[in-house]
Amino acid sequence: MAPRLSVSQVTTLRSSFVDDVREYAAAGLDGIGVWELKLGDGPDHEALEAFHASGLEAAAAVPAVPSVLPLPLLGGPDDPEERIDSFCRSLERLAPFAPPSVVCLTGAAAGRDPDEARAVAARGLATIAAEADRLELRIGLEPYQRIGGEDWTIASSIPEAVELIHEAGDPPALGIQFDVWHLWNTPTLYDDIEREIGRFAGVHVCDYRDPTRGWADRALPGDGVADVPRILRALDAAGWDGLYDIEIFSDDGTFGAEYPDSYWAASPAETLESAQAAFERCWSNPPSAALRRQTVKEWR
Repeated sequence: MAPRLSVSQVTTLRSSFVDDVREYAAAGLDGIGVWELKLGDGPDHEALEAFHASGLEAAAAVPAVPSVLPLPLLGGPDDPEERIDSFCRSLERLAPFAPPSVVCLTGAAAGRDPDEARAVAARGLATIAAEADRLELRIGLEPYQRIGGEDWTIASSIPEAVELIHEAGDPPALGIQFDVWHLWNTPTLYDDIEREIGRFAGVHVCDYRDPTRGWADRALPGDGVADVPRILRALDAAGWDGLYDIEIFSDDGTFGAEYPDSYWAASPAETLESAQAAFERCWSNPPSAALRRQTVKEWR
């Protein structure tokens, strides 16, 4: 079966929600990953009308405050209870778009006792999952890349995310958001995919630039060191039948690093065309055995 492809709105950071909908539909995409920051202060009538008229499906949605514990650079209150309240309000706002998942990161301990931070994260995930269940939504807990992730997360792999889900009571609305950039160098990645595919609520596709210039420097699929073709094959073989959602962070100065080749600085149409072509090359090409051997050697 041919893959269904979407692009997350952060990939075209500078354009408006309505412009994104128009551009994504014109590009022939199947879906769009909704970011609450693109909705502004609301109301959302115009955005919803444009979205429903476009024929696009919603892919994984991202709330304005996307974690239980604080994150660097992305703002929001420091108090976890306030963050949880904000996340639950975002679920109400995002529900009319009917996303298959709403992305949630743990955030980092940020000076808290690690055990206390973990307990706070687990309780917060349980609260958020209960609200998602009420709204007939699903949460995708997103493990964050272990290289440089200490300020962002307490879960950096699929098994670590599963353990935290168990600590939250294993609510049915709490799944996992798979992201190539975050997980590509996990030693047990392919076993994890096969074992936990039933928990996956969404899939983000991108690549890891080497050397990387920062957290907002993600490459198009096939342009980095991750074996994206093999990862896509593994997801497909395990039974993933949802959208493959291309998500590219590519700083144009917004977060302090102005990359000369920033996709955020390019026109949306150009970025979407490049993203689709990159995905198709990865989907059509076999995994690279040489790259696979190099990756295993480097990241053991």
